[in-house]
Amino acid sequence: MLDAAMAQFEDGLSQDIMKNSSLESLESMSTDQLWDLYELVAAELGRKITAEQNILEVRLRKLGVAHGMLRRERRPYPKVFPKYRNPKDHSETWAGRGKQPRWLTNELRSGKKLTDFLIR
Repeated sequence: MLDAAMAQFEDGLSQDIMKNSSLESLESMSTDQLWDLYELVAAELGRKITAEQNILEVRLRKLGVAHGMLRRERRPYPKVFPKYRNPKDHSETWAGRGKQPRWLTNELRSGKKLTDFLIR
C-alpha cells in the first residue's frame, strides 16, 4: 500500500515538474518538494548507470575481455641484491633502495659511515 501511494506521489510530482520545468518553478518549490525531486533524480540516475554498466560489461565479454583483465602485466624487474649488511646480525641486509633500516640509521647516528657496512 505504501508503494502504491509512493508511486502515485512520484507520478504527480513528475507531472508537476514537467508542466513547470523552468527555473522559476524550482525556486517556488518547497524544501520537501525539492528533496523529493532530488531523490527521484538520484534513483533514476542510479538505474540508468546500472543499465549502462551492464551493457558495457556484455560488450566487453563479447570482445573476450574478462572483468579486471584490461591491465597489462608489469615488466619483470631484476632481483636487487643486498649491498649493506648489519655486522651484528648478518641476516639483516639492505639493498640501498627505499627507507634505511633501523639498524643502519642507529649505526649511522653513532658515527659510523655507510661504507663501513658494504658487502665485499
